[in-house]
Parts: sequence; structure tokens; C-alpha cells
Amino acid sequence: MTASTAEKPARPALAEVAPARPIPVAQPQNTTAVRKPVARARFKLRHHLLLISFVFCVLLPPGLVAWYLWTRAADQYHSRIGFAVRLEQQTSALSFLSGLTGISNSSSSDTDILFEFIPSQRLVADIDAEIDLRKIWSRPQNDPVFAIAPDATLEELVDYWNVMVKLSRGKGGGLLEVEARAFDPEDALRITTSLFEKSSEMINELSSIAREDAITNAFDDLTEAKERLKTAREAVTKFRNVNQLVNPQLDLQTQAGLLGNLQAQQAAALIALDLLQDATKANDPRVVQAERRLVVIETRIDAERRKLGIGGGDGTQSGMADIMGEYERLTVELEFAERTYTTALASYDASLAEARRKSRYLAAYMQPTKAESSIYPERPTLLGTIALFLFLSWSIGALVYYSIRDRR
Repeated sequence: MTASTAEKPARPALAEVAPARPIPVAQPQNTTAVRKPVARARFKLRHHLLLISFVFCVLLPPGLVAWYLWTRAADQYHSRIGFAVRLEQQTSALSFLSGLTGISNSSSSDTDILFEFIPSQRLVADIDAEIDLRKIWSRPQNDPVFAIAPDATLEELVDYWNVMVKLSRGKGGGLLEVEARAFDPEDALRITTSLFEKSSEMINELSSIAREDAITNAFDDLTEAKERLKTAREAVTKFRNVNQLVNPQLDLQTQAGLLGNLQAQQAAALIALDLLQDATKANDPRVVQAERRLVVIETRIDAERRKLGIGGGDGTQSGMADIMGEYERLTVELEFAERTYTTALASYDASLAEARRKSRYLAAYMQPTKAESSIYPERPTLLGTIALFLFLSWSIGALVYYSIRDRR
């Protein structure tokens, strides 16, 4: 046996090996938990109060509303009408002189004016005076909710009008649609017909006011132009009387021709004098006569120049140039006054011609309709809306109550 073999440790004997531990076997357990008996839920006072509140707040009011709607509420019939404002602009024969293209241009749309006019107190009062709205809307004797009192005030009637008469805009621009309700189809038709007539009268009134304003303004312009023309003519007449001239332009042409003739004679006299002086002695009578003739011609030329205002004047008398300038100024004013008068007269005539035509009117694209059956009041819709509102209100109130209770 070698040394390495001797150094290995000896294996223990079988009797010395420790016995293995036994593996514990899991015992079956009872998986069903033992529950304690639960106490049976009982209604408390708050539960009874909540149930009572649900009955009185959610169930009972809709029942009463349903009973009233189907047994007491009167049937309502509707009538509809649709209309628009039409504006005709016709060119007058004198428009090229006056520059008129129409009577008036409103700052706001006529449709917007009607939209504010239909719910107004004035229209309600006018229609009530014509067809007695209080009597029409107080016919049901056992329907105090949807009917109006026979002795209602005008303010109450206006509020009720805004409930029974619905105004809306059409799909196109400038279109209006009106729906009127009443407890009789004939009454609803009378309301829409009267509403259309009153609205048409209002539009015609606006057109009449615009036409009257246009005529008044045109007449004022015509009067002012007439006075201006009169003043200009008087100024020209006074100028002619003072200067003793009918047409200064003709006189100026005459004076200019005379001055030209004198200057030609002056030139001829100078030539003749030069010839005499070269051919004769200084004391020759013919030379003296030629010199005197030349002096006379020059004196006349100076006088004519002073008349024309060209030069040589002493400032004590107006020359022909000043007279001509004044005359031209007066003539220009007279011509302008005549043109102004012509334009004002054409404008006035055009305004009168436009006043004879109905340029703005109300056109109904949907005639008043007459209902054959009632669709108002909308009983299922009203009942459902009221029931939903009551249920939501009761639910919110219950949630708020329990929220406050849990915080305590």
C-alpha cells in the first residue's frame, strides 16, 4: 500500500450513518371557514323617510301632471307663416342728373327690425285691439295653466304672447317664420294673418318715412339752389347796370381792335414824319402837321390803354381788364348756380317719382296655414321632462343628505 493511499480518510461504517428525518405528511384541513351568523337588515326611520320622499317628490307630481295634461289641458292648434322683406330699386329717368339710385339705405337689416318688432308691446296691443287676444287665449274655462286670465294686464299679455307666438329665422338670409298657437284653429289663423298685416304696415311706414325724408331734403336743396341762382342773376344784372355794359367781352374785343388800329396809324405817322424830315427843312409846315398828328394818335392810344387797364392808368378808374375779371367771376357763379339748380330740380322730381311707387314691401313665401289636428301641448315631452327633473333633483338631494351624514 502506497503512502497516498494511506493518507485517505477511512469511510465511516454503515452503522454510524445518521438516519434520515421523516417527511411530515400534510394532514387534510377543512377549507370551509366558519362564518358568524349575519344579522338581518331592518328598515330604519331614515329609510322610511327616503322612501316617502321618493313617492311624494318623484312619483306623485308626475302623476298629477299626467292627470292634468290628459284630462284638463286644452288642445292647442298652430298656424305658421313665412315672409321676407323685398326691396325694389327702379332707375329713374332723371337719375343720370340727380345721381339717385334709391330712396334710402337702412343702417340695419329690415329683417332684424321685424325680428325685434314682432315681440314688441306695440304689435301685441294693436293685434289685441283688432281681434281681442285676451278672449282668444282665455277660452278654456278649466285650464288655468295654459290659458290666460280674461282680465290680464298688457304686460302679462305680452309675456303670454312670447310663449304662444314663436319667431325663428328661415334657412335663407332675410327669411322669417312665425308660429302662433291658439285653442281654436281659426283663432290661430287670425293671429298669423293679423301679424302679417301689421308687420306689412310697419314696413310701409318705414318706407313712407324714408320717402318723406328724401322729398323734404330734395325740396330744401331745391329751395337753396333757387335762392342761389336768384342771387347770382341779380349780381350780374347789377354789374351790367353799374358799368353800362351788356357783354364786357364784346366791348373788350372792340376796344382791342380800336387800339390795334391806332397803333397801325401811329406806325404809319412815324414813317411819314421820318420821310418828311429827311426831304424838307425843319420849319416845314408839313413836318409840324405830321408831328401834331402823331401826338394826337399817341394821346388816343394812351386813353385806350387806360380803358383796357393795360398801362398808363392813374388808379382812379377801373380798367377794362378789372371789369372783365369781375364779369367772369360773376359768370362762373351764375353757371354753377344754374347747374346746381338743375341737379336739385332733377333730384326733387326723382324723389316725387319714387314716392309714387311702393319700393319696399313684405312678401309671404309661406301663406298662413290652418291646422287640422292639435300637437300642443306636447304632453309626453312635458311629462318626461318634469319626471326627469324631479328624479334628478331628488337624487341630488339624497346624495347630499347621505354625504353630510357620513361626515358626522
